[in-house]
Amino acid sequence: MAVPEYTIADFIHRESWWKNRGLLILNIYLILPLLSSVLNGLDSSILNGLQILPGWQEYFHNPQGKTLGLINSAQGIGALSGIPFSPYVSDLLGRRATMFIGATLMLAGVLTQALSTTVQVFIGARVLIGLGIAFSINAAPLLISELSYPTHRGKLTSLYNSMWYFGSIISAWICLVAYNRAGTSEWSWRVPVFIQAAVPILQMTLIWFIPESPRFLVARGLESRAARVLARYHANGTSECDHHLVAFEMAQIRHALNIERDIASSPSYLTCFATPGNRRRMFIIISIAISSQWSGNGLVSSYINIILDGVGITTTRTKAVINGGLQIFNLASALLGTMLVDKLGRRQLFLISNIGMLIVFSMWTITTALFNETGSTAAVKATVPLIFLFYFFYDFAYTPMLVSYTLEILPYNIRARGLAIMNFSAYLFNTFNAFVNPWALDAIGWKYYLVYCGWLVLELVFVMVFIIETRGRTLEETAALFDGVKIPRKTTERRDSTTFARIPQYGPRSPRLEKDMPDNYFELHESSSIRSSALGSHSHIELQERSGVQRTSAFGSPSHLETHSEESAVTFVK
Repeated sequence: MAVPEYTIADFIHRESWWKNRGLLILNIYLILPLLSSVLNGLDSSILNGLQILPGWQEYFHNPQGKTLGLINSAQGIGALSGIPFSPYVSDLLGRRATMFIGATLMLAGVLTQALSTTVQVFIGARVLIGLGIAFSINAAPLLISELSYPTHRGKLTSLYNSMWYFGSIISAWICLVAYNRAGTSEWSWRVPVFIQAAVPILQMTLIWFIPESPRFLVARGLESRAARVLARYHANGTSECDHHLVAFEMAQIRHALNIERDIASSPSYLTCFATPGNRRRMFIIISIAISSQWSGNGLVSSYINIILDGVGITTTRTKAVINGGLQIFNLASALLGTMLVDKLGRRQLFLISNIGMLIVFSMWTITTALFNETGSTAAVKATVPLIFLFYFFYDFAYTPMLVSYTLEILPYNIRARGLAIMNFSAYLFNTFNAFVNPWALDAIGWKYYLVYCGWLVLELVFVMVFIIETRGRTLEETAALFDGVKIPRKTTERRDSTTFARIPQYGPRSPRLEKDMPDNYFELHESSSIRSSALGSHSHIELQERSGVQRTSAFGSPSHLETHSEESAVTFVK
């Protein structure tokens, strides 16, 4: 009797997600971890707005130079202290508990900051906030990636970092409103800080109402709970734990965890550098993290008050309006990049971004130099549009891709630690920037911009040489990119990726299990097929690529799954 064949299209929800009760509830729940990025943007941008306010400047006696640099870098110092430990807490206690710890620390820091009476207390509060953020930004994207529906995962992880600007928008405009209402009083800066407390309070209160990561539950031996979570939120809100998609996901999770245990019984940060493929991944991830902070964006994101003073814009209201408008523009630019990430590809986005930043920042440097040397009013008028245009190119790639590209190229066994390394690198160089930028601007003025021009040239060379395209790759191709087989860098996707095809079965080959693969078996593309067939056994998995590599599986009922994985925990290469 012939075994019926099905594709992944038979199991994935094809209608609008809001018409599916399970997906609707799940995506509403995922707003909560997305708020971690909002809070990060809110807190990271709040000092930019506070520096514009006369009330804050007068209360803390107009901090400048190294003092101002220490105030701006304090959050980064706290984050650097907590990031190395965050993946261990996340893996030991779970994603939700780690987010709760982060929210608690941030709430304590925000309240201390709002009630601070000296610069020293203010700096200490910033360090405490940074410590809380370290735990939050590690657990939140992991929870989103591991809990979201297969076809939503890529967009949600890209959206996560883009939501940073939603927080920065809130920060910029509440500072303007506070200035309009309270003028130069101390409440003009205390009220915006108090408003920050809303997000950690929400997370502390609601985090226990959303489900835990199924991968964490399986890793802790709670497979029945993991299956119920997947069934409720991925299988149309039902309680059918034997649903085809649920069985597929559970099998992949088990296999991924088995691979991790085989690779290292007690994985550490050294695992991230243990193989040539992993070292290459770490080089790319760390380089992108550095570029995200050293592209010149730190000048405006932390010191817009000084930058606008440098081109003759000195009124408080004008500065606040420019800052608020810039944050809205930034969010729109980041969302545009998020929508185009699958259409243009990762490498193309990075190239457009870096070429654009280099050209525009060079023009920005020229207009700043002209104003400082000649006092040209035309230079002032040109500088503000150039700042907006520069951020368009920066946000086009680096905002949506920083987290999503990192997660995409990391194998399962080093995902949490690799993400922590990326966050640590970003905060380390952001902290360095925050401390050095005001001192350098005071010392050499516009000539400091030339340093960033030179760095942007190096960034462009790095992107051209090392950034690889991962869009539409098969599992073998994705693995080969990092594990020694040379594949043309511009290869993006298969020619036959437009339809779900029913593929005839081929004879089995003896596959070799590739253990060091990117953890991406849920990014669903139509280009390759992972298929299952019911042969009366629950002990095997049949994974058949178009090349004919296959194994056998049964989830208790006939099914043929066709997908390109986002997390390649199960990968076979010829």
